[in-house]
Amino acid sequence: MKKGTFFEDVYSLCKKIPKGRVTTYKEIGRKLGRKGQVYRAVGVALNRNPYKSVPCHRVVLSNGRVGGFARGVAAKIKLLKSEGLLIRKDKIVDFDEKFFSFE
Repeated sequence: MKKGTFFEDVYSLCKKIPKGRVTTYKEIGRKLGRKGQVYRAVGVALNRNPYKSVPCHRVVLSNGRVGGFARGVAAKIKLLKSEGLLIRKDKIVDFDEKFFSFE
């Protein structure tokens, strides 16, 4: 992966998540080759996302829960549902099937 700033690297990966699929903060950190609690830094990057073309709503928690969103959880859920994802009690239904890995 071409090296840029950490935030730009996060945004670049996020753009690769297909519509109707989700990945996790941890998976993005893993793909970037980072260890430890990098998922927090990924969350900060996505919270500060200045690009409309970066689908940061497609990044969720490792347990399948929706997690936070700069425009609010309800907005994130609405976007995910508009892409065909089913959500119950703030959790992705069939999370394992909808999970996108960067492998």
